[in-house]
Amino acid sequence: MVIAGIIAVCAVLLVLAFLVPRLSRHPERGTQRVLGTGSRAGGKAPGSIGRLLSKPFRSSSRAVSRSGAAGRRARGRSPF
Repeated sequence: MVIAGIIAVCAVLLVLAFLVPRLSRHPERGTQRVLGTGSRAGGKAPGSIGRLLSKPFRSSSRAVSRSGAAGRRARGRSPF
């Protein structure tokens, strides 16, 4: 369920970044903030369990930022 949510957010950001690159920054930063909070909360667990709990949030955050960057990059390469 969570994976499907992250995929949906990435798809929406990709399309939004392609259509309106400047306006896509705010939703991307909001998503990054939420995922960062989850990562910090998971990282408070002791030892390797903390790294294990925060890893899904870190990888999701990286996917969101790559999605937005890919949409803006594609927009920059488009002829219109």
